[in-house]
Amino acid sequence: MTTYGLLLFEGAEELDFVGPWEVFTVSAMLRANQEPATQDRVVAVAESLDPVRAAKGLRILPDATTADHPPLDVLLVPGGQGTRREVENRSLLDWIAKTSAAAEWTTGVCTGSLLLHEAGPAKGRRVATHWSFEDTLEARGDITVVRDARYVVDGTLVTSQGVSAGIDMALWLIGRLHGRDHARTVRRYIQYEPAPPYLADEPVV
Repeated sequence: MTTYGLLLFEGAEELDFVGPWEVFTVSAMLRANQEPATQDRVVAVAESLDPVRAAKGLRILPDATTADHPPLDVLLVPGGQGTRREVENRSLLDWIAKTSAAAEWTTGVCTGSLLLHEAGPAKGRRVATHWSFEDTLEARGDITVVRDARYVVDGTLVTSQGVSAGIDMALWLIGRLHGRDHARTVRRYIQYEPAPPYLADEPVV
């Protein structure tokens, strides 16, 4: 059984947590239908049970609080403009540090790496972050920003570039946890086959 905990806070970027949420919940659904069945859990965690308004206005109801949640095997910290405020939230940073130390894997998407750095898990580590935040994060010191990878693995810390890159990171992680074939099945289920338009000056057909 794997329990994934996704941290929520005001101003978190929606796809930073919704993308991995989709990967983790589809993984859990597929594993529940296998023999023998495995009951994985995906839990949204915030400082209170009040609705959280994300960066673009989406409102989310947390499942648990930082003071009362199940033990987490995987911690995910999203990014978004809210990280600039939460980097001063000592109680939340302490929770991230404590929870990360107990988890099997700690993950971050986008500027979630800022909180992971300030809380401690990313200090002295190699990380990825949103392209627009790379210089700012590296200027904080005691961290190496990798600029040419969708996600970066450093020990049990996995961080990704911005927004959609969190899906890549989550797929890699479930492949590490539950096997590459399982990750491929999840990828096919969510039809994650990126083919973005407008990469070249070609006519639309």
